[in-house]
Amino acid sequence: MCPKNKNLKKSGGFNKQSLKNSILGVFSTYPKHTFNYKQLARQLLIKKTDEKKLINEVLYELKESGNLQEVYTGKFKLKSGGGFVLGKVDLTKSGYAYIVSDALEEDVFVSQINLKHALDGDTVKVYLFAHRKSHTLEGEVVEIIERSHDVFVGIVEVFDRFAFFTTESRQLPYDLFIPLEKLKDAKTGQKVVAKITDWPMHAKNPFGEIIEVLGEPGNNDVEMHAILAEFGLPIKFPEQIEQEAENISDTITEEEIQKRRDFRKVPTFTIDPEDAKDFDDALSIQKLSNGNWEVGVHIADVSFYVRSKTLLDEEAQERATSIYLVDRVIPMLPEKLSNNLCSLRPNEEKLCFSAVFELNDNADIINEWFGRTIIYSNRRFSYQEAQEIIETGKGDLSEEILKFHELAQILRNNRFKNGSIAFERDEVKFELDKEGKPLSVFFKVQKESNQLIEEFMLLANKQVASLIGRTKDKTEKKTFVYRIHDKPSLEKLASFSTFITRFGHSISLSSPKAISDTINKLLKDVKGKKEQDLIENLALRSMAKAEYSTENIGHYGLAFKYYTHFTSPIRRYPDILVHRLLAHYLDGGESKSRKKYEKMCRHSSEMELRATDAERASVKYKQVEFMVDKIGQEFEGIISGVTEWGIYVEIIENKCEGMVSMRDLVDDYFEYDEDNYCLIGKRTRKKYQLGDHVKVEILRANLPKKQLDFALVD
Repeated sequence: MCPKNKNLKKSGGFNKQSLKNSILGVFSTYPKHTFNYKQLARQLLIKKTDEKKLINEVLYELKESGNLQEVYTGKFKLKSGGGFVLGKVDLTKSGYAYIVSDALEEDVFVSQINLKHALDGDTVKVYLFAHRKSHTLEGEVVEIIERSHDVFVGIVEVFDRFAFFTTESRQLPYDLFIPLEKLKDAKTGQKVVAKITDWPMHAKNPFGEIIEVLGEPGNNDVEMHAILAEFGLPIKFPEQIEQEAENISDTITEEEIQKRRDFRKVPTFTIDPEDAKDFDDALSIQKLSNGNWEVGVHIADVSFYVRSKTLLDEEAQERATSIYLVDRVIPMLPEKLSNNLCSLRPNEEKLCFSAVFELNDNADIINEWFGRTIIYSNRRFSYQEAQEIIETGKGDLSEEILKFHELAQILRNNRFKNGSIAFERDEVKFELDKEGKPLSVFFKVQKESNQLIEEFMLLANKQVASLIGRTKDKTEKKTFVYRIHDKPSLEKLASFSTFITRFGHSISLSSPKAISDTINKLLKDVKGKKEQDLIENLALRSMAKAEYSTENIGHYGLAFKYYTHFTSPIRRYPDILVHRLLAHYLDGGESKSRKKYEKMCRHSSEMELRATDAERASVKYKQVEFMVDKIGQEFEGIISGVTEWGIYVEIIENKCEGMVSMRDLVDDYFEYDEDNYCLIGKRTRKKYQLGDHVKVEILRANLPKKQLDFALVD
């Protein structure tokens, strides 16, 4: 990561941000001293009156941001009481790092020699240096508070008296020294999982042990297991968890049925992907005597089977989510639950937690009800089957599906009118042979049948969150699990807005509603154009990330004031929490501990990110594997990224991305222009810019690194 140089205000030789860095450096060097603006001016060799005034202004800004405290009028002291900050290591390929800290507006540069064995992602304590000439914050790691990783995936090489473990991971740029007695029978060339056991301060390389032998590189199962291990994700369930699941009764007692609202005679169905095995949700519909429609959104009652404080619950909480790799699903719950007891399979009675709405023909909510139910699904549809009914008007339950489609489109149009943003990206899929080798690449397109399910899931999620969240009296506010999405950074949006002008597009930043309206128009305008993928990607990057929290700030992307995840408890642990809390509050229960649930929200958000990264890594691996036999072939591509070490190009026909290294651009010396997303030839002024169309030849396909190397074809 590069330092975030925000040139907000300039005055002579200083801008405000660099002055903040320099002032913080002085306070960090003298953590027990107090300074006023005149004393700081002397420390920084500043003599100009306007620069001295700027020092005073910056001092009060640093006070507001919590970095300094005003001991008495005009006299300031470092608030932390010492020249130290906590932060996370962002390690570069060159070996040095930047420390990202919430306490500072700037990242702290740390040279390789001052890292003291800190690795990428580690939480560290850093001592800050003061520099009069340099305006960049610099520091030294003095303590590693928490390792982000101590387990890594790589290749072992065995010698007579010792072994070495090497990995392609940026998180460990060192080889591990492995004593022979800690090899676990691993053989040279095998892919293994290794753990750091010791790293003496004087030793260049850490010591480690092999904790699992995965097998031979290139084998599909080995590579998929390696990806899971790389991100610290589970491969299988412990035996005691499987046994606990097997011991759960699959009998629905008459006593339990009597406690529930009965939907078994109401037309009910599921719509899911063709290859789905776990069916979280079902829909029911019937016309009421007043002409309105009773719509049921029925969700598997996982919390009935997975009780608090059981081994099953602890395992589900730790996993937090199911993981969807290219060729397999690693479920959050054992198969007995995910594919059997809790799965809303057709022609079976199932226990559900439901959101039931009375809607008129304009899709307005007239009444709503939430509670436990029992259902009987009449039919299981794939998305393709439901789409065919929408397009032809014919098929099983066609009247019900067409009504759902009509109501869903009204809900969808209303959502976009209210400011929801239409991020709908085609999903990369692979046709695989029996060994997992990719035979072809195709794209999963979202159609009206997907929208039908999406709109009613969104409706249920929104209304459940609103039921608990909307209260005028803060004393009545109850702890709940929300799915939140913060407003985007105006700085990122401004940069994005400037970039898209080169394609003839624009967005308005005048108000939140104007932003969402013009982004929607942009996403519609670029459909089918060569710049579509690039602009959709950059638009997504300009947004904040959605996460789980007990503190509701709304969901910006959906334009919902209240939003949660209620509809997928088979594959998301926060949904189980939502079911439990909702049931508790519907029974009149008191508010639960916010601290306890916030901790679980943070863990679920972190595991969701890990799972997403693993899913992307599996896609990247298959993309590289798909290109292995295409070395020397030429493809049309679009420049999807520009860095100081080269340009990234995405092949248009299959979305496989590779890199053209700077060293392979031999016709000129190219310089990186960060502000304009381009490389510029020093002699020819030739420019390679983000979004440019180029032709590339496949040079290399490096499967262990999941990397493709391209060469530009003139």
